[in-house]
Amino acid sequence: MSFWPLIRLLPKKTNFTYVKFAGFAAFLSIATVTGSLVSMFTGGFRENPIAVYQAAEGSPFARLGAVMEKGFNLGIDFRGGTSILVEAPGPIDIGALRALGARSQEGDVEVQGATCRPDNAPPYCAILNFELGDNGSATVERIREGLGGVAEGARIANVAAVSGKVSEELFSGGLWALFWAIFLMLIYIWFRFEWQFGLGGVMALFHDVILTLGLFSVFRFEFDLTIIAALLTIIGYSMNDTVVVFDRLRENLRKYKKMPLGQLVDLSLNETLSRTIITGCTALFALVGLRYLGGEALEGFATAMIFGIIVGTYSSIYVAAPAILLWGVRRGREGEARAAPQPAG
Repeated sequence: MSFWPLIRLLPKKTNFTYVKFAGFAAFLSIATVTGSLVSMFTGGFRENPIAVYQAAEGSPFARLGAVMEKGFNLGIDFRGGTSILVEAPGPIDIGALRALGARSQEGDVEVQGATCRPDNAPPYCAILNFELGDNGSATVERIREGLGGVAEGARIANVAAVSGKVSEELFSGGLWALFWAIFLMLIYIWFRFEWQFGLGGVMALFHDVILTLGLFSVFRFEFDLTIIAALLTIIGYSMNDTVVVFDRLRENLRKYKKMPLGQLVDLSLNETLSRTIITGCTALFALVGLRYLGGEALEGFATAMIFGIIVGTYSSIYVAAPAILLWGVRRGREGEARAAPQPAG
């Protein structure tokens, strides 16, 4: 088995001409980003954003948040609802608890397992979330009466309500978290490299975040706080991948001073390709397992991460690096100083 490990099957050196397809990639990115934005601000192509903005109350940012809320299938975290913590001395039948919640009220129901103790010992716990309604207390009582079919000795340990006002603040806070994460990444890249690299990196981040949000808007996947966490993780992963490419590009700018910038970008991307493939595949293997074996509570998070890693890898190659070609980049003075001949003696 001379071919083992399989990593040896990957070519040691590649000569792909990425820049050659940069124009087509730019058209594809602009089209998909535009479609995602339209879906986000038109309620999945079903709402008039101007009418929604005028009907909303509060500051302009709050009104903009109201417009964006129409573009997503918001979870209970953002819509407002009631959360019930169920405890039992033995394992809880999650399917039976979900069926009980569905019978007890008409709105959406979310059920997830929970850990009451760090050592995973009894009592066992589960969390049932449902939309807040006028008959919320009656729904809780119906669930309390039906807990005997979920687990022997099951009881309601806690009931917490999330109001619509709190949900709006959560949604606005999530948007601000994404904004500040991207802004801080811009500052980081600006200080580590140059402003041209910073703009390219931020373009890639906006590309990844908007496309991931577009995925959840167009297909109406449930959007809750775990998706905000996934988006922040995608920002970190995408920037890490972009920094690797930028670091190699900066080294090559100092090493090959007369090579055209387009060829330098191709060279840098080819030299980091194996690292990009190995890192991306390793993350995807774990996330695919999480997507299909992690249960309903982690399904949305894993879906967002899988899509985000794919578009994050694409954006590092076809958004961040080719964007440098739009405004050029200065050849490093440090590299010129190193290349200058040293005086004799």
